[in-house]
Amino acid sequence: MKSLPRGARALAISFVGLALVLAAVSGPAQAQEAEVSESVRNYVNEALQGDGDHSFNDYLWMMVAGFLVFFMQAGFAMVEAGFTRAKNAVNILMKNFMDFSAGSLLFWAVGFGLMYGTSKGGWIGTSNFFLSDAVAGGTINNWSYAEWFFQAVFAATAATIVSGAMAERTNFRAYLIYSVFITAFIYPIQGHWTWQGDGFLTQLGFHDFAGSTVVHSVGGWAALVGAIILGPRIGKFGSDGRARVIPGHNIVLAALGVFILWLGWFGFNPGSTLGADVSFARIAVTTNLAAAAGGVGAMFFAWMKVKKPDIGLTLNGVLSGLVAITAGCAVVSPGSAVIIGLVAGVLCVLFVEWVEKVFRVDDPVGAFTVHGVNGVWGTLAVGLFAQNPYAAGSTSEGLFFGGGLSQLMPQVYGVLVVAAWTIITSGLVFGGLRLAGILRVTAEEEREGLDMGEHGSSAYHNEERAF
Repeated sequence: MKSLPRGARALAISFVGLALVLAAVSGPAQAQEAEVSESVRNYVNEALQGDGDHSFNDYLWMMVAGFLVFFMQAGFAMVEAGFTRAKNAVNILMKNFMDFSAGSLLFWAVGFGLMYGTSKGGWIGTSNFFLSDAVAGGTINNWSYAEWFFQAVFAATAATIVSGAMAERTNFRAYLIYSVFITAFIYPIQGHWTWQGDGFLTQLGFHDFAGSTVVHSVGGWAALVGAIILGPRIGKFGSDGRARVIPGHNIVLAALGVFILWLGWFGFNPGSTLGADVSFARIAVTTNLAAAAGGVGAMFFAWMKVKKPDIGLTLNGVLSGLVAITAGCAVVSPGSAVIIGLVAGVLCVLFVEWVEKVFRVDDPVGAFTVHGVNGVWGTLAVGLFAQNPYAAGSTSEGLFFGGGLSQLMPQVYGVLVVAAWTIITSGLVFGGLRLAGILRVTAEEEREGLDMGEHGSSAYHNEERAF
């Protein structure tokens, strides 16, 4: 070292000192890093194990299924916009956005507690408003959040169904009001009867796995009542009483919407296992087969009636098959699912015509037929087609498989109770809005289009708004 020049000697001493410092701190730093890594590993392992009652896979499947059901909002928006006229497209989109936006807030504040809170006699929930039970004693119940999200997207679906039947002539303020009532009260209270566990319909043996009645027929019955009280669109029925066809403006949008809904239904039905249950593979198969059969059944039946394979009826046939299988998707065989879907497709064609021509109800998108009629059919089908080993432990076998009326009668009773509840409550809401003079837009606004009259904007530039 002494042989080195003074400057080099000083530099060497500095490097040696730095090395000594690094050696002194490297041991503790590595130990600290190892401690942090171990902490991270422990945290990840704990998360992957779940909360004791539910595994990480349960959480993952519930959330992914919920995301798929949320995407159904886009499907409904496309179907409704495509089946209606261009001058009302913005109004349709606004309604679908507000269904989920306002619906989420209301279901968080009120609806979830009424539906899943502590049961009062099997009729109504009385706790967990604002998700207050999710944090108790300083401990977070994460499953409450997963469950809330999955159920919130279902509630928004029930509300969205109504908008299609009342499209092109409903005041936007009135729409917001009745959407509040459906999401916060009408839907969750009857949902408590079936899905809370202590609900009185559950105790009677009523079975609706994913919501043919709880979600779809509720939306369908409310849509029918709303369309009747609101009245038909201007020009829908001529002076001779005959119905006039008012074509939608974009069948491509409608078809895209149906594909989106078909995809979303793989969250709707399989997700209703409420956890990573291997049965969701079978449920996905029955769901898909019923949808396909519904489309095929509607196409061929319409082809026989009108001599052409009608695209609009085929699209609604697919949706009808999906609605019909929703109640029984977990308790019927694949073969039975095909039969249920085929019948749903035929019912779709028949009732679209009857609702319009016989009952003189203007339902622009066929919401009552798809969701109301086939929600009822699908619920009753459980009592006909439930079959072991699929139904073992969850329902009695259906009438066609030796079970007699043991499952069919609870299904009939459940359908009637929920229909009565929905018709009465929605009738009060829509009737009140009509008496208040805010349910329907003016004739001038309707002719011009709700996009400009209600929102001051248009979905398409340079469009002929009279179209």
